[in-house]
Amino acid sequence: MTVTTDKKSAEVTPAEDLITLTIDDVEVSVPKGTLVIRAAELIGVEVPRFCDHPLLDPVGACRQCLVDIPDAGNGRGMPKPQASCTLEVMPGMVVKTQVTSPVAEKAQNGNMEFLLINHPLDCPICDKGGECPLQNQAMSHGYAESRFTDVKRTFPKPINISAQVLLDRERCVLCARCTRFSEQIAGDPFIALIERGALQQVGIYENEPFESYFSGNTIQICPVGALTSAAYRFRSRPFDLVSTPSVAEHDACGSAVRVDHRRGTVMRRMAGNDPEVNEEWITDKDRFAFRYGRGEDRLTYPLVRDGDVLRPASWPEALQVAADGLRKAGESVGVLTGGRLTVQDAYGYSKFARAVLGTNNIDFRSRPHTAEEAEFLAHKVAGSAAKPGASPVTYADLESASGVLLVSFEAEEEAGSVFLRLRKAHRKSGLKSWTLAPYLSNGARKHGATLIKTVPGAEAATLNRLPAGVELDADSVILVGERAALSSGTLTAVLELSRSTGARIAWIPRRAGDRGAVEAGCLPNLLPGGRPVSDAAARVDLAGAWGIDEVPALAGRDTDEMLMSAADSELGALVVAGVDPGDLLDPRSALEGLEQVGFVVSIEQRASQVTERADVVLPVALNEERAGSFLTWEGRERPFGVVIKRDNAMTDLRVLAALADLLGKDLGVRSAAEADAELAELGPWDGHVAAAPAIEPVRASVPGTTTVVLATWRLAIDASRAVDNEPALLATGRKPVARLSTATAEAAGISDRVQIETDHGSLELPVELVPEMADGVVWVPTLAPGLGVAEHLAAAAGDVVRIAAVGSDSTGSPSGDSDAAEPAETVSTDDGQGA
Repeated sequence: MTVTTDKKSAEVTPAEDLITLTIDDVEVSVPKGTLVIRAAELIGVEVPRFCDHPLLDPVGACRQCLVDIPDAGNGRGMPKPQASCTLEVMPGMVVKTQVTSPVAEKAQNGNMEFLLINHPLDCPICDKGGECPLQNQAMSHGYAESRFTDVKRTFPKPINISAQVLLDRERCVLCARCTRFSEQIAGDPFIALIERGALQQVGIYENEPFESYFSGNTIQICPVGALTSAAYRFRSRPFDLVSTPSVAEHDACGSAVRVDHRRGTVMRRMAGNDPEVNEEWITDKDRFAFRYGRGEDRLTYPLVRDGDVLRPASWPEALQVAADGLRKAGESVGVLTGGRLTVQDAYGYSKFARAVLGTNNIDFRSRPHTAEEAEFLAHKVAGSAAKPGASPVTYADLESASGVLLVSFEAEEEAGSVFLRLRKAHRKSGLKSWTLAPYLSNGARKHGATLIKTVPGAEAATLNRLPAGVELDADSVILVGERAALSSGTLTAVLELSRSTGARIAWIPRRAGDRGAVEAGCLPNLLPGGRPVSDAAARVDLAGAWGIDEVPALAGRDTDEMLMSAADSELGALVVAGVDPGDLLDPRSALEGLEQVGFVVSIEQRASQVTERADVVLPVALNEERAGSFLTWEGRERPFGVVIKRDNAMTDLRVLAALADLLGKDLGVRSAAEADAELAELGPWDGHVAAAPAIEPVRASVPGTTTVVLATWRLAIDASRAVDNEPALLATGRKPVARLSTATAEAAGISDRVQIETDHGSLELPVELVPEMADGVVWVPTLAPGLGVAEHLAAAAGDVVRIAAVGSDSTGSPSGDSDAAEPAETVSTDDGQGA
């Protein structure tokens, strides 16, 4: 286990600030405040422990790490053995561990015997058996035989403390690791040690279920197997598993994971240890959502349309049909990619579009987006991490920042590891943060954010006139979410705020492949390495590197424009990879557009609404079956290797290379290594940077009595296809509700349930009143089981919708526009420790 350090603590400690003591007759000097157990580790002595964890506050609960202190530094010894995990070093202190002290050894052995009095000793059936600290230390620091002859304490087992986490109470040694993690790290103190004495146990609050996006970490750090996973329990033994390091694919954080597999099947995923990125924590989605490719919808062979039916076909036939269809379409073709692609795959699609199909019609943004966002990404994000002298924002910078401003970004929901760093910085150093939102979410409250009350659509006006008390400087950071694209002028205002204050900007998309897609040039106005399509020198540079005559000079169509062109029969063919129409603003219109395209090639892992409408379906390998890398929101490369080796696994790059060959062109890359080599040779663009967007704020909509502004964002665990085949994980998701201010609900006569309508459709949800919420706003989750804002309303954040109490007639219509919103109101929070 490793502790992360900020910039200040990483500096060399002056000699005068070091404390010298003696441990097991070895003199050692350590910084002031170091715990004895850490000092012992520096000289290679491992003191046994259960409750101690370097990322949790010391508590001294298990008493296993007892050491003898013959001299406390004042010439006097301590009369009894002391817990080394809570004892700070002192000048001249003398410490004797179990290595040199019979007193310490006897104390540790006695405590181990005490811990095992009621322990069931069910190692043969315990999931922790084979990797259990209690099992290991009982052998190394315990007695060979137990002297306890009475009946052991028993409890009914297991009990659910959540849908995903199961508790065997008789195994618990009351180390409090799980409760401390939940309270200190995740900020979800819904579990606690209850009762007293022999009845003490881990419990949950009666009216507060253990709802946490990080609950799986308690299973991993539990030292005795008391907490187990509903999905993994009794599935395998640790010594049966092969472990492979990898990277999580569900968000842009790039969290390190360890994939444990057996006989070609992934059995579980564990958090990897990466101090610079995710430390030792991952979200439950990263931990448990890996079975999405095991259902009956997994594509295992190519399909070719024969009339109204997709029939199985051989690879040569399917590739030939796909090539013939693309050749017939000529340059009237587009490429749509999604967030599942690695950097190498995204580069392959970008090169395939330009060098093979001869078009700039390519876009990775399979979600609501704008031209302003494309200009912002080309100007500020693309190529920024790799340029000489660049200083991209990192996780460490979040901990040392003077302040953090969140714009259209909910850290807990959209980037779990970012949330944990913000909360850590708030707890440890009092980090000040502010969030532009219609109300203070639970996640924002937990990392101590102050609310800048903002109606969706008015973010630009708010940024141009920030309230007093929001102080940004060169050590500050502005975190911008992908939802900022939906509010006209917001990204322009973010750039201006950065210029005026010196604060650095970090764009944090929701999906793992988005940052890499920007670098790879999967945008209609952007080429690989941050080269603007509009720059002739950039096009010549790229054409020379690729060995082609020219790169198309005109900016291409974005996702919406391609689908609109398809609906108007102006697009001859589409290549689609990793796109879920449900993520777009109007899924119904998107599907209609796909049906009107002359020819559709779907390169996908699972059957979907796109494959149903495709003329050729080409299956590709899952992430665990391929090698590649993701780029995190920092711009940090996160490579991963093959976990499950499949013979002749087809990756996106291999499929694209085969299509290029049949079209008479050479893609030049067939593997991740070849794509990396080309990207490295290209390097970042060192010419003129694309122009910054210059979009003025639009007039904000004024809500009425029954017309309100819609606020919405994706939840960390929702009804996305990524959690398919994971019922226990899906059951831990937050229950969907519609949030309204008290005044808005009273004005519309709404109490328990609300109906939300547009001309496209309607939704019905239970109501949760939020007193500090902006008036004239309704918040709903973007996606939940049976609920999709895009599918049912065809609306996005900032749009005007109608609300009514369920059972009454909804009246009113979207109101007219008015002047831009007034300066936002700020609402301070508590210290962020509560849930």
